[in-house]
Amino acid sequence: MTGTPSAAPKAPHPRPRGLPGPVLLAVCLALTAAPLVLAASRGGPPRPWRDEFATGLALVGFAVLFVEFVLSGRFRLVGGRVGIDRVMGAHQLFARTALLFLLVHPFLYATPLVPYDLPFDPTRRERLGLDGPTILSGVAAWVLLAVLVVAAIGRDGLPFPYEVWRASHGLGALLVAGLGTHHALGAGRYSTDPWLAGFWLLLLAAAASTLVTVYLLRPLRQLAAPWRIAAIERIADRTWSIRLVAERPGRFRFAAGQFAWVTLDRSPFSLVEHPFSIASAPADLPNLEFVVKEAGDFTSRLDRLRIGGRAYLDGPHGAFTLERRTGEGVVLLAGGVGIAPMLSLLRQAAAERDPRPWLLLYGNRHAGQIVHADELERLRGRLDLRLVHVLGEPPAGWTGEVGQFDARLLERWIDLPRMAGWLFFVCGPPTMIDTVERGLRARGVAARQIVAERFRYDLG
Repeated sequence: MTGTPSAAPKAPHPRPRGLPGPVLLAVCLALTAAPLVLAASRGGPPRPWRDEFATGLALVGFAVLFVEFVLSGRFRLVGGRVGIDRVMGAHQLFARTALLFLLVHPFLYATPLVPYDLPFDPTRRERLGLDGPTILSGVAAWVLLAVLVVAAIGRDGLPFPYEVWRASHGLGALLVAGLGTHHALGAGRYSTDPWLAGFWLLLLAAAASTLVTVYLLRPLRQLAAPWRIAAIERIADRTWSIRLVAERPGRFRFAAGQFAWVTLDRSPFSLVEHPFSIASAPADLPNLEFVVKEAGDFTSRLDRLRIGGRAYLDGPHGAFTLERRTGEGVVLLAGGVGIAPMLSLLRQAAAERDPRPWLLLYGNRHAGQIVHADELERLRGRLDLRLVHVLGEPPAGWTGEVGQFDARLLERWIDLPRMAGWLFFVCGPPTMIDTVERGLRARGVAARQIVAERFRYDLG
């Protein structure tokens, strides 16, 4: 670059809201441990260790089930700082933990099942207090929970749309919570205590309120801030640009690199919505651009959407931003449509005349997949930007990088220790992210300097 102009005022955008990761983890652990503390405070003569262990598993597993409602609700207080991909990964891990604890606990009891009160056993030490209704609610919750977790793991193979699975998953989870509460209050030795019973009822009310928020209150807020579809354009092989304009400017603010769930040409109460990274900069508001790759039935029919049709946003979400982060320079490693949040970062940096050095490594299978190639070239004149295209199938005469994101590519372009104080943003297919993260760490890049965003949350 020749001379750096004075920095322009930064466009107003919010800092990502949310609890820090350690605080969020501490809150989740406190909620899951609370039933054990309340049960221990109740006192009473101890039972055989197997019974106490089985009850402990049930108490913790049931509390974890309620925590799941908050983790899956897209609440910015929960995921604003740590990123929704990490929160959803925790959601899946917690779900499998709850499933294991709750499925195993009935088989560990040594005390006999006696469905009526024993006059010489007021503390219910000598029996399991299960009658017909509590047995039915426990078994129903036990079976339904297993079905929900298995269906969630294999949802891509289910014979019905994602939206149907999502609604049934939420309502099914609430049914499990209701059945489980009935079972705990009727059969649980410790849950008959007013404090623990009140704790379960409070968690049940909170779980129901998350669904009310997600399916009713949030769409109502979206109705008050509609968008209009301004343009839909194919900009690369199987890749589209969707441009929206706010009908009521000023109500939506975001940080460069974030994403939103988008409902296009439908009511906000529709379950058909899709998470798309925002490719435009906060400085471009009230206009938004999303870069979308064809990956299913909906994205292959984008050209059928009505220009001028209404759109609604749930967001912004994500922690793939420069907010709260400092670096002497910035490296962007984008694979395919992972370029979308990188464009947002670059466009905002150009609007703010960021003086730092930037490096963009942009990988695609072939040249026809490169998004906004001309604009990327122009950004080199507005930023201290080095642009490197990486093609798996290059055309004849190609002089740029060839192949995949691997250790050799990183070795050529990641110059340590000169870049020791830089930030590294990674977005693309999961295998590409895994490879790049391993390669960066192997070259000595600290984990706190690597910022990654994944399109899928599955633990596998």
